Amino acid sequence: MDIFRLIQDIKKHLKLSFDEVERWFDKDKATLNYPPSNGGWTVQQILEHIYLTNFYLLILIEKGSKKAMRNYLNLDLNLEMQHYSFDKEKFDKVGEYGAFEWIRPEHMEPKGELNLNEIRSLISQQYHQCLNYLDLMKNGEGLLCKTTMTVNELGKINVYEYIYFLSLHAQRHVIQMKNNELEIS
Repeated sequence: MDIFRLIQDIKKHLKLSFDEVERWFDKDKATLNYPPSNGGWTVQQILEHIYLTNFYLLILIEKGSKKAMRNYLNLDLNLEMQHYSFDKEKFDKVGEYGAFEWIRPEHMEPKGELNLNEIRSLISQQYHQCLNYLDLMKNGEGLLCKTTMTVNELGKINVYEYIYFLSLHAQRHVIQMKNNELEIS
């Protein structure tokens, strides 16, 4: 696996996902606040949920990146890169809305405590945090730390895969927001 290509692919995916999320902040109030008939969240609540989930994932990504950089001193990065393969299919279901049961923790549920401009600013900062971690671990160091991800039984995933997961999670909710908007029409 070419780790440099993987990092570039994750950067592209992040840009596409975050650009799509960004567009939703400019929707009219009726679209942002429409409660779907299935009892789900409004677009504004979904945007807050994306921020909250990113917040908690970025805590794990920060810890993982620090550990990966420490591990760089003691582990053979070249050996890790030689044996690494990215199982894209395993992750792609994460980006599909409704592809599997997803029970999120209560602390990731929107509470309505932030206004739209605050959420927008925070999500933008989170995007740049992800890019900074990818730049920090630009030589493959992100392979040197794995953390368990229970969602969809992904198991032990490395720091790059955590960042990709974060991007897929946003993509998943873009689909949900589109479904809300379609229902209004």
